[in-house]
Amino acid sequence: MAEKKTRNFSLRDKDGKEIGVFTGNQPRQAALKAANRGHTEINLREKGTKKVHVFIGERKRIKKPKGAPAWMAARIWKPRVKKVGIEKLEEI
Repeated sequence: MAEKKTRNFSLRDKDGKEIGVFTGNQPRQAALKAANRGHTEINLREKGTKKVHVFIGERKRIKKPKGAPAWMAARIWKPRVKKVGIEKLEEI
């Protein structure tokens, strides 16, 4: 069985400055992590490429799921993202 390779994605702000790094097997996984930290406009540049994955994110407070462990809080944050597209950078 082949192992999935974890990829690194840099979170970019409106000015193009890289302000954080999120990891995941897919860009959506990294975007969910960024959304869970409160980012709404998510531009993730895949390290080693000139691709920027563009997402819109949000997070909502929901009740904990049934069957959740007793230590879990009664209300938790649930991230949600929607992919807008992919942009290509001219230079890195």
